[in-house]
Amino acid sequence: MSELELSAECHKTAKKIIKIAEIRGLTSGRGPTGVCAAAIYAASILSEERRTQRAIAKTSQVTEVTVRNRFQELIENLDLGIKGRQSSN
Repeated sequence: MSELELSAECHKTAKKIIKIAEIRGLTSGRGPTGVCAAAIYAASILSEERRTQRAIAKTSQVTEVTVRNRFQELIENLDLGIKGRQSSN
């Protein structure tokens, strides 16, 4: 995440999202890198340090589609306070 230049608070938020997703079974059958990338994307939005799905995908070495799909699963199943689809830019 250091390549994305995100704050320690954003890192902490991403870790919390991942932990909650694990507890709720949202990571089962999912690649850990994709889940982490989606959590980073969500955390960047919540901490108002938004990075694009493209930048996060590139840094995480997953596809933008993976980030988008895992992100949608997170916001549909966790109460993150993020509404609807977020554009990738």
